[in-house]
Amino acid sequence: MKIIKSPEEMQRIALDLKRSGKTIGFVPTMGFLHEGHLSLMRVARSQCDVLVVSIFVNPTQFGPNEDLDAYPRDFERDEQLCESELADIVFYPESGNMFAGDASVWVDEDALSGVLCGESRPGHFRGVCTVVAKLFNLVQPDLAVFGEKDAQQLRIIERMVRDLNFPVQIIRGPIIREADGLAMSSRNKYLTAEQRKNALCLRKALDLASERMAKGERRVSNLRKSMVDLIDAVPEAEVDYIEFADDGTLEPLKNISGRTLVALAVKFGATRLIDNAVLIP
Repeated sequence: MKIIKSPEEMQRIALDLKRSGKTIGFVPTMGFLHEGHLSLMRVARSQCDVLVVSIFVNPTQFGPNEDLDAYPRDFERDEQLCESELADIVFYPESGNMFAGDASVWVDEDALSGVLCGESRPGHFRGVCTVVAKLFNLVQPDLAVFGEKDAQQLRIIERMVRDLNFPVQIIRGPIIREADGLAMSSRNKYLTAEQRKNALCLRKALDLASERMAKGERRVSNLRKSMVDLIDAVPEAEVDYIEFADDGTLEPLKNISGRTLVALAVKFGATRLIDNAVLIP
């Protein structure tokens, strides 16, 4: 397994691989890897000749009061996990090598990014789209795997690939959960033992919405209220948003009639967790 830190070297090797007819699979991450990331690697590994994993905590997707400096990092552990999943290349650039000090070109998405996390974190998806576009240009992947836990991000990347004609197949990787149902996230590390127990309310709220829909409830206002009531009863839990949106357009809904993405973000102290489910009436 090679570790590459230089963007120029990564691109040169990727272009050489393409010229030799190799299929490149790609899993972009911000490191501090967990089973969710590893599941994405396995999906990619099964469909490519060369598996590239990037580890880069992207500063451009963090807001001024967010957790960039505190974001968990453990490259030695990440390296071992990548090797265990038979990655061929780990691309591990430094921020100064990825973004020029006077960088002035950005990739913005206008239709899907203004709601959900985009409303709570202005500028976040501009940073995501820009760094993913740069990574695609450097790694030259034939396919890339993104997790469904970041539902809005996944749909925005799919739209970017479509609209900018990137020759990359986007593959969706399912949400991986702990045994008790909490969606795996690098930020789970921030939780105290009590917060970790209380964080199960995210999955419980999604399950409640699904159960009530199965019994015939279609009004979003009623479904959202039941979810808010459940979470508000949990110590320290603070709802950032709970939204019901069309699964394709992310347009907010008043009533459920087709495939519906229900997504939520909840804060426990300074830690913000997200989760989602797709409801099909």
